[in-house]
Amino acid sequence: MENYTVSLASLNLVDNPIPNTQIRKADLLPGLESRLDSMEMKEKPMDDSNIPFRDLTNTSSKKESIHELIAKLNVETSIRYQKTVEDTYCNVYSYDYCYFSKVYLPTVWWKAESLEKVLQGEDVEAVFEDTVDRIYSSAIHDWFLEWGASFGWERMHTVDEIQNKVNSNGGIGIICAKRKEKGLSGHIVPIVPETDLHKAYRTNGIVIYPLQSQAGKLNYNYFSEVRKDWWNDELYSSYVLYYHE
Repeated sequence: MENYTVSLASLNLVDNPIPNTQIRKADLLPGLESRLDSMEMKEKPMDDSNIPFRDLTNTSSKKESIHELIAKLNVETSIRYQKTVEDTYCNVYSYDYCYFSKVYLPTVWWKAESLEKVLQGEDVEAVFEDTVDRIYSSAIHDWFLEWGASFGWERMHTVDEIQNKVNSNGGIGIICAKRKEKGLSGHIVPIVPETDLHKAYRTNGIVIYPLQSQAGKLNYNYFSEVRKDWWNDELYSSYVLYYHE
């Protein structure tokens, strides 16, 4: 876009801001082959003591540990996140980023029958391809609207607002866009705190392109201007912005 505007998230979409006390995380146990140097078991969390968790002590420790996490995950070169002929892995990287930031984002989610049981208070075990299955970025877009508030996510409405919140508090920001064509991949990207070396792109002091980190067709540890306002691409029907402390 050459004519810069302040991007507004899709305000016409109905979201559910009231937490549901019955809903539960769909968590799988870590798998031995779920590693940065492996393409296997991407649906499972990694159990790697060398990957740092976000340090929640204070704002400075939060931000410093986020950048340590980005460096360790190293999305640009880690085998786990490299595109294949069949797919790209924005959802896997976003899940890992949130998991080690101590924030819940699903990489698998309850199947319809299992979800019904969970909401009725039944104790349902997360079993891959039985009670839960992979969830991709277009579906995560809708998950945020329906379930985000139940897991502590707060909806934001401009990229300037969410970048400032991430910078000020050391929290977790996400942009998630839904494809117009059903069945095709959307995109999901973390918004990360700015540093002396890595900045969001601003016009007249307002963030136009936030500082982001992504897996996709191209993988970037950090980017802002290079992909411009990708979330407004005509491929996508809508996008949402969510923040978590």
